[in-house]
Amino acid sequence: MADLVDNATPAWRVRVNEMTARFNALPNNRKILLFAAVAAVLSIAIALMAFNREPSYKILFTGLADRDGGQITAALQQMNIPYQLGDGGVISVPNDKVYDARLRLASQGLPKAGGVGFELMDKQKFGISQFAEQVNYQRSIEGELARTIESVAAVDSARVHLAMPKQSVFVRDQQLPTASVMLTLRGGRILDAGQIAGILHLVSSSVPNLPVGNVSIVDQDGNLLSAVPDLNGNSGMDRRQLAYIRQIEADYAKRVETILEPIFGKGNARAQVTATVDFSEVEQTSETYRPNSTPNPSATRSQQIVESLGKDASLPSGVPGAMTNQPPNAASAPLTLPPGAAPGTATLSGLPMGNASGAVHREITTNYEIDKTIQHTKLPQGNIKRLTAAVVVNYKMVPDANGEAKPTPMSEREYQQINNLVKEAVGYNQERGDSVNVVNASFAETVPVVSAKDRLVEYASENAGNLVKYGLLLIAVLYLLFGVVRPIMRDVVKPAPPAQPEGEEAAAASGGRLLAVAGEEGEGMGAAGGEQPFDALDPKEQSRRQYETNIQAARDLVKADPRMAAQIIKEWIASDE
Repeated sequence: MADLVDNATPAWRVRVNEMTARFNALPNNRKILLFAAVAAVLSIAIALMAFNREPSYKILFTGLADRDGGQITAALQQMNIPYQLGDGGVISVPNDKVYDARLRLASQGLPKAGGVGFELMDKQKFGISQFAEQVNYQRSIEGELARTIESVAAVDSARVHLAMPKQSVFVRDQQLPTASVMLTLRGGRILDAGQIAGILHLVSSSVPNLPVGNVSIVDQDGNLLSAVPDLNGNSGMDRRQLAYIRQIEADYAKRVETILEPIFGKGNARAQVTATVDFSEVEQTSETYRPNSTPNPSATRSQQIVESLGKDASLPSGVPGAMTNQPPNAASAPLTLPPGAAPGTATLSGLPMGNASGAVHREITTNYEIDKTIQHTKLPQGNIKRLTAAVVVNYKMVPDANGEAKPTPMSEREYQQINNLVKEAVGYNQERGDSVNVVNASFAETVPVVSAKDRLVEYASENAGNLVKYGLLLIAVLYLLFGVVRPIMRDVVKPAPPAQPEGEEAAAASGGRLLAVAGEEGEGMGAAGGEQPFDALDPKEQSRRQYETNIQAARDLVKADPRMAAQIIKEWIASDE
């Protein structure tokens, strides 16, 4: 029954039960030592994770002036809130303290605005003089203008100064106000002509009777921005045109580098392009006259026909009398032309003039339209007049016979191919006077090669204190694991070897084991000796074979070790069985 229970129990459960029994058999001092070592290892690991974990920070304010940043950091120190400083006036605090810090700083009026606005008028004191009231009003306008100008993306801060003369009752003595604007631009930002004109008109429209010409704008470097000629860009070259030229040059240079990078690798080709751009406005009107074509397809502009009849004796002549002054009789002209008369031919007394006696004089004057073309052309601005490109290509790295890569210049054929490729990339035009120059040279090594050993030494010198600290902690952890925990767990997991018997007990034990081995070997030999499998034989045959096998095994054992065999026989004789 016990064998059935043991066979039904899983092996892992038996193993766990054995380990539990061995652990319970340990002395109490070893158990306490094991628990203390495991707790120490876990405590050290948790402490290292907590110390090395930095809190997650979030931006509190950005773009602060130095004065406001100093006041905010001082207030954060008083509130015991950790902070980090970044470039561009950025202050960061832990995520869970961002909103609390903003509210507490806002209660102190931080960060302060760049200037005061119309809220200054809310703090008027009783009995203030007219002069002080006028000064406060002027300060309010200056502050509001500065806040409005600071909303421009390129402007970091602004200050506005207004000079508003006292009004006079005499028209001749009227003086116009003036304004000065000081701008601090953000890093890498510039104001184009349109933005400068916008600031000028903004200030001019905010102050009564302030003309645009009386507003001066200066940047942080002292450059007079409002002196740019013709801010609308109607004449001269303004910043938009310069930016257009730089954009064209950058686009062409990028084209060349993009087409050469797949051949020579990234960073092995450099290109610079210079463009000559024509920004002149050209308008021209031309009239073109072509030779007159044949009269048939030409358009008739006007035609004049003059006909006159010569003198004849048969016709009446002389001074008209009473008969001639009488009105003519009714018309007797036929409704149809006489036979032989051409259409449109004048007749006299019902007959064609050509048939009347006397000569007929006829003059025809025809004016034709002149073939004329009037063309009005306005050429666009920004035409490229000339392009020059300079390209430098690094040597190729070609492996030599030893397999080492060495810089190798291009061949003449490769140089010609690269030159033609660059010309096609920039749209080379010989008639325009373009030029392309490609140079193949070895680039200088700008970045020193640092070996891994040097980097390791540099890191060790910079972090010597941390390395010593972590090294001691690692030694302590290893000692606890391998010096305390490992021996105890080894006794729990692996059982101790049994004690060796002495004297006759040892011989008997060894003899019994040898007989058991001989029996196992005999069983194996008996199973493999017959032609048929051992299990397929009948019980009587199995007993016979088993007996013969055991006898043969005993013989072999006696021949191999006679002394052990004699000891076993002595044990049998001395035993009670």
